[in-house]
Amino acid sequence: MAGKRRIVYPDAGGNLAELITGERLARLEALGAFAIHYGRPADPQAFIERIGEASGVLSGWGLPVEALRAARNLEIVSFTGTGAANFIDLEEAARRGIAVTNTPGATGDTVAEHTMALMLAAARHVARLDRETRSGVWNQELPGVDLKGKTLGLIGFGGIAQRTAALARAFGMRVIAWTRNPSPERAAAHGIAFADLDAVLAESDVLSLHLLLTPETEGLIDADRLQRTKPGVVVVNTARAQIVDEAALIELLRSGHVAAAGIDVYMEEPLPPGHPLTELDNVVLTPHSAYNTPEAGAAILDMAIANLEAFYAGTPTNLVTT
Repeated sequence: MAGKRRIVYPDAGGNLAELITGERLARLEALGAFAIHYGRPADPQAFIERIGEASGVLSGWGLPVEALRAARNLEIVSFTGTGAANFIDLEEAARRGIAVTNTPGATGDTVAEHTMALMLAAARHVARLDRETRSGVWNQELPGVDLKGKTLGLIGFGGIAQRTAALARAFGMRVIAWTRNPSPERAAAHGIAFADLDAVLAESDVLSLHLLLTPETEGLIDADRLQRTKPGVVVVNTARAQIVDEAALIELLRSGHVAAAGIDVYMEEPLPPGHPLTELDNVVLTPHSAYNTPEAGAAILDMAIANLEAFYAGTPTNLVTT
């Protein structure tokens, strides 16, 4: 069976070339004939051509619905990330009997560290001071903000938020969090306090977002809720742009109510030239790359391959459903 099976990675990033070798490559080839294509396909037809007769797909960008419909032999899409629902039409996949899996927890440490990097860079104006220093401006008048003694508010409390909490506590921050599943035991285990959403918004000196994008979380931090944040708050988003009203955030950054922001995710990606966020001095921007380290890439691939192995062994793991 494995000899006739085809596994395709139609949209691998170039940084994966050195990771899909050795033992990982052997594991993939043990499942069947394996082919890899680097770079995101330009359009649905290119996806269709790359996938061809494959029964299994590894994918970092998900599949357009046209590819799901055209892939006659496709049985499983092993998504190399957590937000599969944002990149794959799960209802269409279910209708066609295509299993979809993801890699929860594989990038927890990496994204948490990037969250702290954005938090520190925003609080200390690192990007702006770097630009000015390179251009010959010696600006010693712009004060930063200490994190020690400040309150970090986490919106969501999954694995990334939990690791962020631990890092923030090491900086001497008080950590509070809003989650749908609060409990005294969870709070005690992580050295934090749970609070309702309004309290987290009102009390936080730094607000950091850690939610999956779902119909319930889309637009959760709307203009009204942003205006209820503490004046001078720093906002960090390494989750999904759609959770926050981007236009309202921009206006509050312009007014100074939001003192600074560190952002890794956007309503439109890549971020287009001339976007309002690029014109603000009090924003630190990274290109949806919080997950991107060799260590995280290896962990993601290992789990994604394990998902394929488990599926073909008849014991599926990490299935994503509607």
